[in-house]
Amino acid sequence: MAEENSSRYCKVCVTGGAGYIASSLIKHLLNNGSYFVHATLRNLGDTEKLSRLTKIPGAETRLKVFEADVFNPQQFEAAIRDCQFVFHVASPFVFPKNSQFKDISEAAIASVLGIAKLCIESGTVKRLIYTASVVGVSPLKDDGNAFMDFIDETCWTPLHIPLVTSSIHKDYIISKTEAERALLKLEEGSKMEVVTLALGLVAGEASRSHYHEYSSPALIVSQITKSEFGNSSLKLLEQLLGKLPILHIEDACQALIFSMVKDSLHGRFLCASDYVSSAEIAHYFHKNYPEFQVQQVHMDGPTNSNIKWASTKLIDEGFNYNHDMKSILDDSLKNVRRFNGL
Repeated sequence: MAEENSSRYCKVCVTGGAGYIASSLIKHLLNNGSYFVHATLRNLGDTEKLSRLTKIPGAETRLKVFEADVFNPQQFEAAIRDCQFVFHVASPFVFPKNSQFKDISEAAIASVLGIAKLCIESGTVKRLIYTASVVGVSPLKDDGNAFMDFIDETCWTPLHIPLVTSSIHKDYIISKTEAERALLKLEEGSKMEVVTLALGLVAGEASRSHYHEYSSPALIVSQITKSEFGNSSLKLLEQLLGKLPILHIEDACQALIFSMVKDSLHGRFLCASDYVSSAEIAHYFHKNYPEFQVQQVHMDGPTNSNIKWASTKLIDEGFNYNHDMKSILDDSLKNVRRFNGL
């Protein structure tokens, strides 16, 4: 479709288009039929990632792909131009050599603020929806020695205490927390609506390209696949959050779209359908999939926590989750069977 013929659709921009969440979101938007999507990729020369998007039904007529690198926020200007809503899903993860930024956190903050500035300057963007993470919502007390009794939108991960030893985990936690704080602070003096949606561990069915050691669909089944990185990541999340907030990819996409279409929505929202321990996940796999022989060590941890999942803001606005823990884990196991030959 020629760009001038797209005016009858609502234009939305999705950054980081080839990622697990972003590509799934684009599929939902194109399937709806009401949206013309501007998606961004870091490198249009990456034909494998580009084809993930161009093969989506509806892409031929209602998708335009732009090249933009999250480490260079100004590059997103063309993709944001003329859009009414922007989903900022892309997030710096691996720090490149010779970057203009000193670390991942500085890059993440510059990215969200740079994109927010472009949204404001566009004159068309009504709302910016930022895909935040529950790693920024730890209910740890300021001394780091105990948890509060609840977890909700008032919780912020205390970055002044030593949270982890793994640099890759530490950088991600700090960058997602500080970027979300910076964006919410910016909204206070802006007329543009901002929603930060702190997603839990997103899993469910995934394509082969999105199923790899560091991906959230792989983390949630790491007790079965015996991934050392995955198991250590689950334990870290538990140490940070008390339990594991989990979320089906379908609910994640619907929540993002809800954050767009709900009138006058703004501010911070947590998004997870279940709050479970890694031991509860292990017991579920052991009971329902005994052929995978889950190790006893995964089932020995505490299955209960006194921390209450107290976030109801999204539900109070009218959002409904369609997938529970069983659905999330069952669909995640389909990936294991398809891609691991187990």
